[in-house]
Amino acid sequence: MEIENCSSCGAIYVKNPMRNTCDACYKQEEAKYDVVYKFLRKRENRAATIDRVTEVTKVEASLLHKWIRKGRLQIAQFPNLGYPCDQCGKLINEGRLCERCSTTIKQELNIYEKENERQKELRRSIYHSQNKQ
Repeated sequence: MEIENCSSCGAIYVKNPMRNTCDACYKQEEAKYDVVYKFLRKRENRAATIDRVTEVTKVEASLLHKWIRKGRLQIAQFPNLGYPCDQCGKLINEGRLCERCSTTIKQELNIYEKENERQKELRRSIYHSQNKQ
């Protein structure tokens, strides 16, 4: 039996592989989920944005992001919901990075790899020129 501190309140609890909160915080989070889901189930609220949901339900945006990432709130059912890109904060629907940040990182990685290859080639040519002498 392993114990750890609750990520929400800091209380000590028996570790549960399904969550990182104590039972009391888990119950509070589930109650908040019920409030949000009840709000979103109404047809007129299905197109609500994160800001609108937090304004009406008083539930923190970070919890909404967590539920979307975990798939508890389906983007297909609620198209205006999302969570922030890990790099720039733009709302996205899948993955960890928006398209722009992903493309930028790929381009930078390509540049880095090309520079590494150029450096290796330069070292090889220096080595060969020194061995010929």
